[in-house]
Amino acid sequence: MKLVVVSAGLSVPSSTRLLADRLAAATAGRASGPVDLRVVELRDLAVEIAHNFTNGFPGRALSAAIDDVTSADGLIVVTPVFSASYSGLFKSFFDVLDKDALAGKPVLIGATGGTGRHSLVLEHALRPLFAYLRAVVVPTGVYAASEDWGAEGLAERIERAAGELLALMTALTVPSTPVPSTPGPSVSAPVSASSSGAAPAGAEAAVPAQPASGRADGFHVVPFAEQLAALRV
Repeated sequence: MKLVVVSAGLSVPSSTRLLADRLAAATAGRASGPVDLRVVELRDLAVEIAHNFTNGFPGRALSAAIDDVTSADGLIVVTPVFSASYSGLFKSFFDVLDKDALAGKPVLIGATGGTGRHSLVLEHALRPLFAYLRAVVVPTGVYAASEDWGAEGLAERIERAAGELLALMTALTVPSTPVPSTPGPSVSAPVSASSSGAAPAGAEAAVPAQPASGRADGFHVVPFAEQLAALRV
């Protein structure tokens, strides 16, 4: 199982990278098998991302990062808050990906900021971005303000989000057992009354009228209202 972390932190050390590492550790710690963990530091790819916009070709490091992200079974993405939204570097990296690269991929979103007033950046910026990219975003996003480190509540949110991500990764990477289909009621086509299989001369190929309760040959017509009522039971 391959888990890739995308961190858009700019400083060293970085609270964004710290949150990303804690989310990754919580997710890998819950896994029943080995986890191939990769970390993509966007700070180291800033120049290549800018060049990709101008010449259309990713550099070697950027190409490796794109391969890791697109081949991952699950993603953890964390950005610092700039101007009440994700950072430009964070958005630029996902802009260079193919439009279908994240379709159906489980993603855990996280963000860090100096104040708790920016916590809705998860719902107003990150979640719409990855919904547009057709990723499967876990219900719990994790925001960490400066006062959250060491305070009560952050560890619980990290564990809950990690459990949701791992559940999605497991469900989408393990092939499910096919469920046998239940055959529906067969409908017999009306047959000709002629024993020889040919219609009498001058006869029209018309279907004989059927009473609502059934026919002598065993063919029973169930009105739609009765079928619908049976489904509601």
